[in-house]
Amino acid sequence: MATDQQNRQAKSRHDYQPPAFLIPTIDLHFELDSAATIVSSVMQLRRQTAGAALKLDGQHLKLLQVLIDNKQLSDAQYDLSGESLTIPDVPDAFELKIVTQIAPVENTALEGLYMAGNSYCTQCEAEGFRRISYFLDRPDVLSEYRVTIKAAAASYPYLLSNGNKIAEHITADGSRIVQWHDPFPKPCYLFALVAGDYDLLEDNFITASGREVALQLFVDKGQAHRGDFALQALKRAMRWDEQRFNLEYDLDIYMVVATDFFNMGAMENKGLNVFNSKYVLAETATATDRDYFNIESIIGHEYFHNWTGNRVTCQDWFQLSLKEGLTVFRDQEFSADMGSATLCRIDAVKLIRTAQFAEDASPMAHPIRPESVLEMNNFYTVTVYDKGAEVIRMLQTILGKEGFAQGMALYLKRHDGQAATCDDFIRAMQDANRYDLSQFALWYSQSGTTQLTASQQYDAATQVLTLTLGQSTAATADQSVKKALLIPVRIELLLSGNEKQSHLLLLTEYDQVFSFNNISNEPVVVWLEHFSAPVKLQQQSSDDALLHIAAFATDGVARWDAIQQFWSRKVAEVIAGKNAQHVLPPKLFQMMQSWLRDPGDDKALIAELLSLPDFETLAEQYEQIPVDGILSALEQFRQIIADRLQSDFVSCYQQVPVSAYQYDEASVGNRRLRALCLGYIAFQHNSQQLLQAHYHQADNMSDTIAALMASQQAQTDTFKALLADFSQRWNSDVLVMDKAFGLAATQPSEQVFTSIEEMQSHPLFSWKNPNRVRALFSAFSMRNPRQFHSADGKGYQLLQYAVAKMDAINPQVAARLITPLLSWRRYDESRQQAMRNVLQVLADSSSLSNDVFEKVSRSLS
Repeated sequence: MATDQQNRQAKSRHDYQPPAFLIPTIDLHFELDSAATIVSSVMQLRRQTAGAALKLDGQHLKLLQVLIDNKQLSDAQYDLSGESLTIPDVPDAFELKIVTQIAPVENTALEGLYMAGNSYCTQCEAEGFRRISYFLDRPDVLSEYRVTIKAAAASYPYLLSNGNKIAEHITADGSRIVQWHDPFPKPCYLFALVAGDYDLLEDNFITASGREVALQLFVDKGQAHRGDFALQALKRAMRWDEQRFNLEYDLDIYMVVATDFFNMGAMENKGLNVFNSKYVLAETATATDRDYFNIESIIGHEYFHNWTGNRVTCQDWFQLSLKEGLTVFRDQEFSADMGSATLCRIDAVKLIRTAQFAEDASPMAHPIRPESVLEMNNFYTVTVYDKGAEVIRMLQTILGKEGFAQGMALYLKRHDGQAATCDDFIRAMQDANRYDLSQFALWYSQSGTTQLTASQQYDAATQVLTLTLGQSTAATADQSVKKALLIPVRIELLLSGNEKQSHLLLLTEYDQVFSFNNISNEPVVVWLEHFSAPVKLQQQSSDDALLHIAAFATDGVARWDAIQQFWSRKVAEVIAGKNAQHVLPPKLFQMMQSWLRDPGDDKALIAELLSLPDFETLAEQYEQIPVDGILSALEQFRQIIADRLQSDFVSCYQQVPVSAYQYDEASVGNRRLRALCLGYIAFQHNSQQLLQAHYHQADNMSDTIAALMASQQAQTDTFKALLADFSQRWNSDVLVMDKAFGLAATQPSEQVFTSIEEMQSHPLFSWKNPNRVRALFSAFSMRNPRQFHSADGKGYQLLQYAVAKMDAINPQVAARLITPLLSWRRYDESRQQAMRNVLQVLADSSSLSNDVFEKVSRSLS
């Protein structure tokens, strides 16, 4: 391992140097052929650093020609070694032409130019362009692109690239030639090319200034009827960005292409977004409410990148959160305005408290602006994206919406057309608001999850309430010393009657005291309202206080958070042996009963309030995770609730309105609450008939999946038959079969291992397709804790098998698959050993990719 590590070169943020050359313009010419595509690149270069040799990045390329100012270079005039092309002697300004040959059909990594079924597709972020042509593959080299694409006209009616189409014709030999020009300089990671035969949906958008923008959505043949929701979501996103941030789209056309072969969710290439099909295609019969939500959110996310990512991009990849954290925040705000702001926030908090807190506690811990990395693809983490978004949200909390908008406007004005840094963003926010953010900037450089401690004292004689806050951040794998952060802590004081007070506390020290006068009685304090900072909270609130908050707090997120804290405490008591009988207070059942009998208008929130925390949320409360204890306590509490409130669940299920499917806030809430009730009813012995009726009468995928999930989690005899029927009904639909794969992989019984083996033989399963692999193996490892953490280690061995197989095909996907194994030190001794053993098997492989090697080596070191 040590020798291998020395042979692999890590990159450090502090090693950044400006590029030695700039490339103001580039003309690319593609002659598409699945086995032998010819790429001609003509670049105008200008020297920035005196005496520097020109060193270009390249991978998996066959070099055919190199010319400087139309003069071909001999082999002796350049050095072709490893993953670079170096020309030691070049003028200060010159034209460089490079001709390469690539084989898209062999590109299973799905980076650069590759075959997506019968179509051509690209993915260049982070460093995929070097698989297309030799280039300065870094985000701070911005070029104006002209692109010419040539392919067989009959097979490829659509040849797409960035910007505006400037010419198209068909030659005498039956070739189609299309030319594109993007007038906005961009880094090569935003380059895109798509060629194929698609169904096309078209619309238009009139901008605030009156310009007409053509909207085009390209989907696989026969899928046009599933694209309209995405197209309308795009129009909502465009209007929202104009209204919220005064940002208008800048090209004449905006194109979106949906492909089933894609490593990520989507990609924001300038004017030509490439999307994973699962985040575009939707209709009532095949897409759940969650699918619709994700489509609207991700459509918005990629569109919002036009300004926060494209017009202003990153100086280097260590600044990735500059565009991703900011744009995740923007898509969260958009989704909140389009639907339930409370549910959107709860979803974001869940992700932070599970995946992000787990990452902070793992060997892969890093700040939102990391300091070093071996493989750039490993930067795409929940810390960079989602904790990054929380940091942006804290800025808005501190500065206010208006102050934040002023900072955004100044940032974009200063850096439009540039490659910027996180420091540039903070500086703009600071200058626009005349607010010192130097301490706040530590959030960008400090890793780990901060622990917030909170306590209160009330003096009835003086009517003074004293609140004490403290912060500490434990050492992480990458940092030993932690500084005090600026943390915005929202609180609400629940006083007598309906009297309430809201305050924003700014914690700047390790320990700080806040006093409030004229408080007529001791209040119940709602700490960290709306999850105002991505921290863990330790407080001494009683069970009664938590239930009081769940019933009466103004903020729906705070209500949900309080009931989650209550359940975390009850589970901890059982594990510690302090509540062996699983005793629960009558007040809890009275409150749950009142919610079921009168759920009010926000039924989705009521469903959340009635839900137990999941395993991942509870696991993050422990340094060493008591797997069996958590699972056993959850199982017992779920059964107790189902038994105590059986008639109320049935009554609520029957009374919630059922109507023809619509995707709107009220209808989503109705379905969510009925599904919650069905899930508890399933734990009764007489539930089989109702589960079958719910499944067979469903007129939409949300209700269908609700019946399957309820039957699965209660381990009813009905589940096997329902899943078989579901799989047969949707046997030829890849996106719906992904749901079947996921259902097979999350069975809490040992049958799951047989089911996963059988599903690998399904005609639609393919190891070359990331969606299929994630649907089966990520679902198993991340949503099936009982069997993934099986005491015999079978779950770990299954994931190791999948990682090893995928690493040879698609290292980026393999590196994401391995994540659940990296925190092996947090489990009991036997599980530690079992997880370490499978990691060591991977580490001993001589052909391990950088993507997987970096994670395995850091985990084992």
